[in-house]
Amino acid sequence: MDFDFSDDQEMLRDSVRKWVAKGYDAERRKRIVQAGGYSREAWREIAGLGLTGLFVPEAQGGMGFGPTDAMVVMEELGRGLVLEPYAQGALIAGAVLSACAPQPAIDGWLEKIAGGDALVVLAHQERGARYRLAHVETSAEAAGDGWTLSGAKSVVPAGDQADAFIVPARVSGAVDDPAGIALFLVERRATGVKTRGYGGADGARAAELALADAPAMLLVPAGGATHAGHAALEYAVDIGIAALCAEAVGAMDRLVAVTVEYMNTRKQFGVAIASFQALRHRIADVKMQLELARSMSYFATLKMNEPAAARRRALAQAKYQLGVSMRFVGQQCIQLHGGIGVTDEYIAGHYFKRLTVMELSFGDTLHQLGEVSDRMQDTAGVFA
Repeated sequence: MDFDFSDDQEMLRDSVRKWVAKGYDAERRKRIVQAGGYSREAWREIAGLGLTGLFVPEAQGGMGFGPTDAMVVMEELGRGLVLEPYAQGALIAGAVLSACAPQPAIDGWLEKIAGGDALVVLAHQERGARYRLAHVETSAEAAGDGWTLSGAKSVVPAGDQADAFIVPARVSGAVDDPAGIALFLVERRATGVKTRGYGGADGARAAELALADAPAMLLVPAGGATHAGHAALEYAVDIGIAALCAEAVGAMDRLVAVTVEYMNTRKQFGVAIASFQALRHRIADVKMQLELARSMSYFATLKMNEPAAARRRALAQAKYQLGVSMRFVGQQCIQLHGGIGVTDEYIAGHYFKRLTVMELSFGDTLHQLGEVSDRMQDTAGVFA
């Protein structure tokens, strides 16, 4: 199989890498963290590169690109520890609205997303759900020609800065019934919508979202036996997982490079610690985990256009391996640095925090291990 990137993809990588190097250095990132963890100006710069329209069809002002192009972008954003929720606001929102939404939503929002004029994020996590997508307590009620939503969502990326949310809500059935879930679009400034923003462990901004009879636009109906709303939610999360895997590869790649550079300059007993055989073995193990993670990120991306069952199984496998690799690479690199690795002034600690948060996002490692087991049972009938 040919894993070489096309000339266009290499040009895309180069343009993003140059912007990260020149326009999103460590000092600017620090200022953004101090200001709350999100910069609308930086988001407009990302849009100026055309990246916010990556998954938006050309007819709506986007680029109409695919998963491999998204992987290229996310790796470079990961290398730069970019705080803005690009995967949420461009990839998930662009793909879900263009693939699943009715015409009014497409006409009104996709152009804004592509131009960087609107930030639309997925708000799906609920307390007590423990990463289970079918666990939805937020309720939806028909109100005339529209709908109203009531409930709460947690850890919404840049939730108090977003313009709108893609919200799964229950129209029927028990709390864990996938058949009763539909997807809705809720504007942040609508009546009945309250947000409480805060900074995350990695410096990025998040928010709690409270809905009280908030008006909403139906994007994907519950769908009965086909579970259309739940299937669309799974698709959105799988886009997020694939993007996160690529971002993690970029972050680990840069963290390993920083660690090797440190080992070549830090001296003990008059020689660089990179000359110590035990430490050379440890960094070799780190490099092996990085390359294994890279391979699984490629695997996840290549499976994004597969049927839902194969796609979901592949994404769970990839997220499990990435979780193992993120934990190992992050911990080993910090230990190889010693005390300086956890100081706020040194970049390695920020990579470690970001990797830790990513390991917990869209289902932590233990959750994904269970998902792999369940999906192997669904495919083979018996799993021993």
